[in-house]
Amino acid sequence: VQLVESGGGLVQAGGSLRLSCAVSGDTFGDYAIAWFRQAPGKEREKISCFSNYDYSTYYADFVKGRFTISSDHAKNTVYLQMNRLTIEDTAVYYCNTYPPLRAAWGQGTQVTVSS
Repeated sequence: VQLVESGGGLVQAGGSLRLSCAVSGDTFGDYAIAWFRQAPGKEREKISCFSNYDYSTYYADFVKGRFTISSDHAKNTVYLQMNRLTIEDTAVYYCNTYPPLRAAWGQGTQVTVSS
């Protein structure tokens, strides 16, 4: 399976971005897809997850109420809508299956939130 992230950019604090994760190479409905992020000097952390088989979702406490994960089966794409962004959300954002596949980590997409 291959996953490609897009949609990052520079945004002011309080603004919004929508990230996309395009999934190819395997049956989309077989996987849970998760978003992760890694800020400079910090370990990669799991943010949110969407199960394509039971449509359940997971959010880390620090994004609950601000981020929304969704899935478009017709486009084999998982989205992460990020609202009310803060400087602490600055990081490289990655998507992967969950549990993550070592070989499926991509380049990620940079999100930079300015004050």
